[in-house]
Amino acid sequence: MNALTLISHPLCPFVQRAAIVLLEKGIQFDRINVDLSAKPDWFLAVSPTGKVPVLKVRQDNAEDAFLFESMVICEYLDETQGGAPMYPVDALARARNRAWIEFASQTQVEAWQFLHARDAATADAKRTAFRERLGKLELEIGGGPFFDGAAFGMVDAVYAPLFRYFERIDATAAQPIFDGFPHISAWRKALEARSSVRDAVVEDYADRFQTHLRQQGALIAAE
Repeated sequence: MNALTLISHPLCPFVQRAAIVLLEKGIQFDRINVDLSAKPDWFLAVSPTGKVPVLKVRQDNAEDAFLFESMVICEYLDETQGGAPMYPVDALARARNRAWIEFASQTQVEAWQFLHARDAATADAKRTAFRERLGKLELEIGGGPFFDGAAFGMVDAVYAPLFRYFERIDATAAQPIFDGFPHISAWRKALEARSSVRDAVVEDYADRFQTHLRQQGALIAAE
């Protein structure tokens, strides 16, 4: 039994953030998937929000501790585990990173709503809203390959699950969204190639995601 257990769901992008950090740190961990449509009592007892991820931390001389909220988990791992730090040392640069992580929250919502749109009008509106946010992000990316340059960091771990969606839908629908954003396009490719990003999801993630979109009646699943 490993000291850390990630309680998760195969499709959750917030779980993927934590999994990426665990993999970047080279930490051995266990993983338990829960059915969020029929949440077990033991899960509700340790997740005040009823959401994943939850990180169980085994303690030798005390009861197991449970952490919830993805960024709380990610920052705990960064502060307590070995490996390269995932935030800049400089306080201003670190604050900037955290600001763009916060920006990811609504960006994630816009992307999710576009992917789940059931009619063309909603899809067009959500695509526009998502591209507006990408336009602001495009201006902040440096020389790459990652958000802050050569080093993979926390901002990368946060955005990688969002961009993963667009590798799993038809390219004719995905590519126009990123037209005109060369920095983001290069960043996406670098993230997709990162082993921690690839290994953060189950092997059949793509099939699961497509099945999910079809079950939700998403317009894009039919394209």
